[in-house]
Amino acid sequence: MSVIRTTFLHSPSFPHSSASSSPTNSISVKFTVSCCSVASPITVVNGNVDKKPSERNQVRLGLPSKGRMATDTLDLLKDCQLSVRQVNPRQYVAEIPQISNLEVWFQRPKDVVRKLVTGDLDLGIVGLDIIMEYGQGNEDLIIVHDALDYGDCRLSLAIPKYGIFENINSLKELAQMPQWTPERPLRVATGFTYLGPKFMKENGMNHVAFSTADGALEAAPAMGIADAIVDLVSSGTTLKENNLKEIDGGVILESQAVLVASRRSLIQRKGVLDITHEMLERLEAHLKAMGQFTVTANMRGSSAEEVAERVLSQPSLAGLQGPTVSPVFCKRDGKASADYFAIVICVPKKALYKSVQQLRMIGGSGVLISPLTYIFDEETPRWRQLLANLGL
Repeated sequence: MSVIRTTFLHSPSFPHSSASSSPTNSISVKFTVSCCSVASPITVVNGNVDKKPSERNQVRLGLPSKGRMATDTLDLLKDCQLSVRQVNPRQYVAEIPQISNLEVWFQRPKDVVRKLVTGDLDLGIVGLDIIMEYGQGNEDLIIVHDALDYGDCRLSLAIPKYGIFENINSLKELAQMPQWTPERPLRVATGFTYLGPKFMKENGMNHVAFSTADGALEAAPAMGIADAIVDLVSSGTTLKENNLKEIDGGVILESQAVLVASRRSLIQRKGVLDITHEMLERLEAHLKAMGQFTVTANMRGSSAEEVAERVLSQPSLAGLQGPTVSPVFCKRDGKASADYFAIVICVPKKALYKSVQQLRMIGGSGVLISPLTYIFDEETPRWRQLLANLGL
């Protein structure tokens, strides 16, 4: 395996741009790039990877191998009854027993995206920021589920609170600072060498020099090696503790975990579409049920319709499509009688106590509450959207 290390200057649309003839309309970008030769038969045409799907029969799902994202991904799959079984924690390959013919491959998040592009993986779960950075707009990547409800963060531009930046509070103000010239550009440290320059170019930042950096980027301005940083932010606490601030208009991307697939695999490889459908249904059903509770109560009434009218008079008691009202039979004078009716509704956690109060107000009693695990719709909207995207 050969390794090539190159330092070069490039325009802001890295890595697929042509050089600009005018220095005042370009961004100087300085990167150190490492590339390794690969054994897969790949042809690059106009910046796109062209590779026929391999002859393997197994469908491959790529998952993050380490860190919080890896833990949260496994927890979500377990909650969807898709527990990953790994015989040896040192192995990179595992399985999900509930889905036959599916291999799970643990990879670095950026490698999940790269191997989706090359056809070595068919499906993956990673952060949207990783897809946008390493996928770089590749049309073969399809986001199947865009909100898995964990891994929330944002990719932001941050500058110091002090010095020449003390009164700079917006991207527009930053761009208009007279300090930035071709000889003295704004120096930005980042690990996002595609999204960072692209964002700056789109927002009229003409004199910017990017440098790659790993680890604690927040120290770069204080050390004098950068004026600003582009990095992932969750709570913003680390920025504040290092005297940095986000600015208006400086959020490049809102990100969370997503399910992504290869368009070619979905269309060409047997079993990928069916497995994607099952995973999508399980994910959708569980995520829709999160934070929802089933509330059951008994209520005296003359008929199911009369009880339903009372329940529907309270806005927070409507449930998903309306309350379920059914008779509660008890034996009276030797005969079955239905003086009470059972009401079943679905209530979000934040409205739970208010809903119980409203039920009591209209005559509800014996209120039972239990969390929901799944809510299966007739068909998930995201599945219909995926089929439309594939032209199927």
